[in-house]
Amino acid sequence: MNIKEKLSEAVGKENYSDDKEQLKAYSHDHSYTPEGMPNYIVRPASSEEVSAVIKICNEYNVPVVPCSSKVHFFGATIPKQGGVLLDMVRMERIFEIDPDNRRVRFEAGVTWERLTSELEKAGYRVIMPLAPHAERSVLTDFMEREEPTNQVYDYGEPLEAMEVVWPTGEVFRMGSASVNGYPDSQSKGGNPSGPGLDFYRFFQCAQGTMGVVTWTNLKIESIPKMDKVLFAPLDDIDYGIDFLYRILPRRIGQEVLLLNDTDLAALISHNWPDDFERLRIDLPPWTLVLVISGLIRRPEEKIAYEENFLAEVIKNEFPDLRLGENLPGFPGLRKKMISILRKPWPKDVPYWKNRVKGACQSLFFHTRPNMVSGFIDIVEDIAAQYGYPIDDIGIYIQPIEHNRAARPEFSFFYNPDNEAEAEVIAELYRDAAKVLLSEGAVFTRPYGDLASIVYDKAASYAAALKRLKKTFDPKNIMNPGNLCF
Repeated sequence: MNIKEKLSEAVGKENYSDDKEQLKAYSHDHSYTPEGMPNYIVRPASSEEVSAVIKICNEYNVPVVPCSSKVHFFGATIPKQGGVLLDMVRMERIFEIDPDNRRVRFEAGVTWERLTSELEKAGYRVIMPLAPHAERSVLTDFMEREEPTNQVYDYGEPLEAMEVVWPTGEVFRMGSASVNGYPDSQSKGGNPSGPGLDFYRFFQCAQGTMGVVTWTNLKIESIPKMDKVLFAPLDDIDYGIDFLYRILPRRIGQEVLLLNDTDLAALISHNWPDDFERLRIDLPPWTLVLVISGLIRRPEEKIAYEENFLAEVIKNEFPDLRLGENLPGFPGLRKKMISILRKPWPKDVPYWKNRVKGACQSLFFHTRPNMVSGFIDIVEDIAAQYGYPIDDIGIYIQPIEHNRAARPEFSFFYNPDNEAEAEVIAELYRDAAKVLLSEGAVFTRPYGDLASIVYDKAASYAAALKRLKKTFDPKNIMNPGNLCF
């Protein structure tokens, strides 16, 4: 048999395709990354079928690009050297919701829409990044370490034990799911560490270059009994960050984030584009969003305690901060905001980042909160040099682990059908990344143009990664060309 016949046999002929129209659908995503066509598409339904496909690719020395979502933004699933596109859309089982151990176990193809809906029926939720696309893979977002809006330290590592297929085709379980007899054993797979090495770190922010994660356990929490969404309009971002330094280490709040007027307008606009243009004018330059919640036990007392603490801090230390349940001039915003924070972005509405101009290139990194305003100045200066209007930049600042760190995200909206405009965004993005890196920004997900920029500055680190890659993927078949391999 040839490779086509073997792939077809491994997943079933109805789950194999080399049709040119189907191949073209995988050649691009929502980024400006150049198109790249796979040669074959396979849609496995189990870890065993994933393993069989990878073994065939090793036999023929053919690249394999895993894809666990219908929606991609960074070019990391566009084949650079052709090969097999491993679409995990059929791997959509939610194996179990385990309230006793506060976890849910599910496969790579489970989307945000599906998981949040099933958890809600059981009275649970999962912490979420800001408005993820309904059709995006939950596992992918957490493997890519998308920052959740809930900044409580307990959820800083939401992924627990998982199963992976190595680049040689071996199936491997890590963490406390690695014990004999799992999942029927006493171990419930609730710990990502041990026995042995913490292998799960190999796969984070690596988009299928170290192996294929097929399922995982994820932390879950009870749906709060009570929520209060609070808003504070800000002219001075540093004033808001100083306030967060004061309250977040005291474990005040659940979801907390800072949005500039452009990003907030894109999120809350209803009638497009009229609402968006009006809101950008009417909204304050910055808005602090802070949710305080009461969970299962004594929710009223918990909220009262946090409200009293906030009132005392504002009275004595931040008298100019106006924190309340309503953002002046925007009645009813709190109801809309809790839905944005707790539910995925609806799939029948253009994604909030893409509906501004059709496409968006986001530049994000980690830094210390007190350095954020300096980085904003740098990005705005570079944008002005390229003629990109400063007021058109969307800025979202996510505090991390009680404000120990922060993740600023800059969104550059553009028309993807205008090649000249897309090229300006690409050049702006590359130049800004180089300057930010030189000023201490930490890029944790160096895909696309960022790969060469980041890895060229960390030669010894890149060399170590390449040695590790060669150990686990001796034929370099796993998603070649997307990192430093």
